[in-house]
Amino acid sequence: VVRVVPFPSGEIAIAWEDGHESYFSSFALRCACACAACIDEVSGRKTLRDEAVPADVAPLDLRPVGRYAFSVRWSDGHDTGIYSHARLRSLCPCQECVGDG
Repeated sequence: VVRVVPFPSGEIAIAWEDGHESYFSSFALRCACACAACIDEVSGRKTLRDEAVPADVAPLDLRPVGRYAFSVRWSDGHDTGIYSHARLRSLCPCQECVGDG
């Protein structure tokens, strides 16, 4: 990751070292949290109900975690998730990454 930029619109942009750019809605990233409060640690089943996340959720703080991830403090009070760079790249919603382009 070269740069992570939260926009006032709630979108989060990531510029990757290979020149690719990813744009995520805050809602999508919050719903993709893989922490123990959002995913059952034993079964791996998602326990977070997307409808429980406010549609206007936004990042209040983004912090690097080592050289492999970042953590987000969300406006809904959630702050225990760590988003690895590898996971974020796998979640990129662009057509090139999804395989439609």
